[in-house]
Amino acid sequence: MNARNPQTIRRPANKGQHQPMPRQQAYSQPPYPQSQPRNGAVPQRAPLPPAHSRRKKTQRRTILLVGAIVSGVVITGLALIGLFVGLRLMRGILPGVHVGDVALNGLNVEQATTRLANEFQTVTLRDGDRSWDIPLASLGGTLDAAQTAQRAYQQGRSSGNAMQAMFGDVQVAPVVSVNTTTAETQLNEIAQQVNIAPVNAGVSLQNGQAVATLPQTGRQLNIAATVQRLVDSDFTSGDLVLAMNEVAPSVLDSTALVDRANNLLRNPLDIQIYDAVTGDSVYWSLAPETWGNWLTASADANSEIGMALAFQDAPLRDYLQNQANSVFDASRTLDVDGSVNVLQQALASGQPSNTVLTVKHLPRTHTVQAGESITSIAWDYGIPYLYIQQANNGLSSVSIGQEITIPPADIFLELPVVPNKRIVVSISQQRTRVYENGQLIWDWATSTGIADSPTWPGVYQILSHVPNAYAGNWDLYMPDFMGVYKPIPGSDFTNGFHGFPTRGGGQLLWENSLGRRVTYGCILLSNVNVQQLYEWAQEGVVVEIRA
Repeated sequence: MNARNPQTIRRPANKGQHQPMPRQQAYSQPPYPQSQPRNGAVPQRAPLPPAHSRRKKTQRRTILLVGAIVSGVVITGLALIGLFVGLRLMRGILPGVHVGDVALNGLNVEQATTRLANEFQTVTLRDGDRSWDIPLASLGGTLDAAQTAQRAYQQGRSSGNAMQAMFGDVQVAPVVSVNTTTAETQLNEIAQQVNIAPVNAGVSLQNGQAVATLPQTGRQLNIAATVQRLVDSDFTSGDLVLAMNEVAPSVLDSTALVDRANNLLRNPLDIQIYDAVTGDSVYWSLAPETWGNWLTASADANSEIGMALAFQDAPLRDYLQNQANSVFDASRTLDVDGSVNVLQQALASGQPSNTVLTVKHLPRTHTVQAGESITSIAWDYGIPYLYIQQANNGLSSVSIGQEITIPPADIFLELPVVPNKRIVVSISQQRTRVYENGQLIWDWATSTGIADSPTWPGVYQILSHVPNAYAGNWDLYMPDFMGVYKPIPGSDFTNGFHGFPTRGGGQLLWENSLGRRVTYGCILLSNVNVQQLYEWAQEGVVVEIRA
């Protein structure tokens, strides 16, 4: 053998021996002939394996399939047996059972009842991405915890899907009853938080110029529909979607107001704050770039274009309240609601900077000192004593150290005040002085009430004008009468200014008494002077009577 030519050397056989058959080379060619394509001929499909080989493969597949089915049945049967045994052995609520967010797995009915009573107490109200957690009881809802716990225990046993209760998550609907009256009451309160007011088209300030802004639709709670949803709810999720109605704004296009706004925004917003008790004023001023951002539009039937400029309520209210808190002491404040209305009316009329707001005075507390009486305290505070008695439940006497309530100093200012006019009466000097725009225009001799029927100090107003009033108590006719204050609470009896009175058909009284106390509580002026005052002093002018 040539190692470099590893071919087998075949020797001729001896006589009498058979020549061995040449072995078929492994893998040299298939065990059956393949069709060789001839030039121009279509390739032929290879012959199929013998039929007995195909039958063996089919039999093997059938055996495997039957085996798989039998195995599946056995496994399922074992699982069902295990589940049955587990359910028989497990005495508590199944692991996947919940009531809302309250998990009850493993608890018996009594334990589940206690947990539900303690933990299932809240309903989440939803409106889109907004939510509010509200106690179920406040909405009139009452949970039957025991019945709910029993329902949870039966889940997977006598009702529901046992597999899901064992290995998944099952929500059980709580048993809840709803008191619709309580629900409606609570929803009316909740509406204040839930409702979104519509925003009218308005104007805003951009680069120093007013431009029109788009309207925004509001949302309002439909209480009746929400109560019905509450009644119909199964409370499974613990959520309640509120029934909301859209509220359209009243002004959809504010383009026509832009020019008006630009004219107003050339000036600051100046506000006068007038204290009618003291006669003093303070002034607040807002730059256009500040108050211009508060502008909007409102429907106005009196306007030729059907709308008018208005202030956004919230920023105006916040500004007034903050200013009042920083400026006034504890005895004074600002009627913010009334002030907002005054400013809105002024803006609608096109004259917001001509606005005068009035300081509001508050009740005070007085500690009684030695030697004081109700009458002396009332005189010092400038409040008729019957009003102090009324403010203290009919108090008839006081003692040292006792605290009593003194009514507000502006209790008698019933009408809108006239800030540029003021009448000052001095009891001690028996003079009446009349001021306009801070300047004294008249100074007259006066007569006020006698000691038994005094003219009482205080801050009052011109309430009425009567050409010739009649006082039945004294049978007096009083010319050019101007009512000033009512000394008796709840009575129509009024003290005021008048000229020389007459009695008995023509007898003229007190003609030579000016400068002395002669009246029964009224303020006497000469006929000439009282006529001037009658024409000058409109109702609402402040009358300050000093002791």
